[in-house]
Amino acid sequence: MSVDRSRGVAVWRQIADILKAEIVGARYSAGAQLPTENAMASRFGVNRHTVRRAVATLVEEGLLTVAQGRGTFVREDVIDYAVRKRTRFSEIMSAQSRVPGGRLLMSRIVEGNEKTLDNLTLPPGAMVIQLRTLNEADGRPVNIADSYFCARRFPNLIDVFRETGSISRTLARLGVEDYTRKETRVSARLPKREDAEYLRQAHTRPIMVCENINIDTTGRPVEFAISRFAGDRVQVVFTP
Repeated sequence: MSVDRSRGVAVWRQIADILKAEIVGARYSAGAQLPTENAMASRFGVNRHTVRRAVATLVEEGLLTVAQGRGTFVREDVIDYAVRKRTRFSEIMSAQSRVPGGRLLMSRIVEGNEKTLDNLTLPPGAMVIQLRTLNEADGRPVNIADSYFCARRFPNLIDVFRETGSISRTLARLGVEDYTRKETRVSARLPKREDAEYLRQAHTRPIMVCENINIDTTGRPVEFAISRFAGDRVQVVFTP
């Protein structure tokens, strides 16, 4: 598509309409980067200021975002991630008519570090099970989670998780029929390159980090988890 200077419609508006049609038509998918200002100016035969005005219009309309020094991107649908007494990923996604998915990236038994042991109220030197999972909604990465459990209490947890693919179902199989959220801490930072690759985002874009402790009905910690969320893709909503 090209601009038509005889139409009586401002050229910047025509460019904005063309880009909007290409976004709606999936030429540029959610999160995709648009060509540079110079490239678009060359494509449409205009100067960079005209392109800049067209882009600014689409930013105001909520279709694009501009990252300083990185470029222009198609805005992604924001997922509401509800943190409440019982926080279950699959239920949260299904409630928004999204298809939950995920896979196990890594599992191992290691000696817990001080932070992990403190949050699980375990003694120094205790062994913990670590599960690293990638969770998705509609095929898009939402978060990477490192979940830690007492290895002595749940010696078969890795095998059971490989069968169920669900922490909730795994804990139920191991005797924890119900567990609730005791505490959630939220912060932001730049991702490690590995996390950025799994989340399919630039390593210069911040991620949201949630640390949480889940407890059983007796108040005993069963899980300490550190989840890294794609910052532009998710907003955390705290509910009672």
